[in-house]
Amino acid sequence: MRRIDGSITRGSVQQPRSSSRLVLAVFLCLIVCPCLHSAPVVKWWLSSLDMKNRLSSQKDMVFAPAERSSRSAIIIDEATTYQTIIGIGSSLEHSTCYNISLLPAARKLEVLESIVDKDKGIGMNLMRTCFGTSDFTASPWYSYDDPAGNQPDPELRHFSIDKDREYVLPILKLAVKINPELKFFASPWSPPAWMKTNKSMCGGRLAPQYYGPFAEYLARSVEAYQAEGLDIIAITPQNEPEYFPNTYPTCGWTALQQRDFIRDHLGPLFAKRNLSTRIWCYDHNFNHPNFPETILRDPEAAKYIDGTGFHLYEGKPSAMTWLHEKFPDKHVYFTEGSVFDIGGAVEIVSYFRNWARCYNAWVTVIDHEAQPNPGPHDCSPTCIVLNSETLELEYRFDYYMYGHFTKYIDRQAVRIGSSASTKIANVAFKNPDGSIIVVLVNPRKKSQELTVGLKGLKLQSELPRESIATLKWKQ
Repeated sequence: MRRIDGSITRGSVQQPRSSSRLVLAVFLCLIVCPCLHSAPVVKWWLSSLDMKNRLSSQKDMVFAPAERSSRSAIIIDEATTYQTIIGIGSSLEHSTCYNISLLPAARKLEVLESIVDKDKGIGMNLMRTCFGTSDFTASPWYSYDDPAGNQPDPELRHFSIDKDREYVLPILKLAVKINPELKFFASPWSPPAWMKTNKSMCGGRLAPQYYGPFAEYLARSVEAYQAEGLDIIAITPQNEPEYFPNTYPTCGWTALQQRDFIRDHLGPLFAKRNLSTRIWCYDHNFNHPNFPETILRDPEAAKYIDGTGFHLYEGKPSAMTWLHEKFPDKHVYFTEGSVFDIGGAVEIVSYFRNWARCYNAWVTVIDHEAQPNPGPHDCSPTCIVLNSETLELEYRFDYYMYGHFTKYIDRQAVRIGSSASTKIANVAFKNPDGSIIVVLVNPRKKSQELTVGLKGLKLQSELPRESIATLKWKQ
């Protein structure tokens, strides 16, 4: 498998014939243009939709004095700050874990390194996982409490995560061994069937008399994963609460029901158990931000909620900004939705420019027949595709595109100001070590002139057609 080490080949540099000439040249340069001595060297990497470049390092660039401001320049403004990033990644749900588990041990390690290791891969550091099965699984639907005959078990005597030991937990643990900084957030697709109005994991709603047991179920799930050495930094009480067909594990919730569940059961229980795991409400599409608004308007519910999860399937990402402006002390997260090709990079930029603290794709490794997928939803090829007959892996453009974000934007990076452009989508961050990261996307079918402005300096280059670049510098 091709490794991505970010190495840069440097050309030879001729030494000056006279050190006195060098000193004089530098002295004159500083007099004529004092800003040059602080002009940062810019490293940058490029990927193109035609795959001629795949996170390929480019020749270093240096900022030069800007004689006058350019209206087309993308101006970087470190003084203007926005949200802090908690991580960027995808999912280690059942189908991905199953497909990786089919590989021999060495290949298993290799593919996980390509996903979560920054030096040998693209360094994803936040992954979504599932409490019980989702629609993407190689197992029959299951929860963590499935007593024989679907008998009620309000004291959770049958609670166990042992079914995850078949292929989910081994893959998650290996990923953490490779990247000890890897974090997870988790979502249930359905409570246990006996808790629901229709006595099925598919469709229906959580029966009110089981709000307390379901809160206990989620707390135990977090604690069970912690006991396995897996850090669940957040949960959502329900994946996609407004969509609950009976064709795969789902559960319907109204905003008022979720408000009451968090306010009266889940929040107080997490507080009583001293669980640091955050609660994110909603976890559904952009088109109904009034759902989390209803919950956050209740101060007793809101005090237990860190933020809101969003998906991309309906609506516009501006809904995250709308909610942020109403509740600036509550965060917004992009929790599910794979994007594709160069247009997908533009979408990720828009999520971050609308206050998302993370980006998480959905399903990381599917096979060449889009399996396993017993649910009703079609699956496009994922960023890594396994040929389940030959066990060969295909790393598609989206893998490298994700890497432009995951490999260079560190946890706790702060988004900083960068002016919008009608031709080149962009977003900028300042990492905890002080380095500046700028991701630039040219979705057009022709190359675009690139001008980046910084404190009286400018950087000029060209961004090839249908390409994405990441710039990095440190002053």
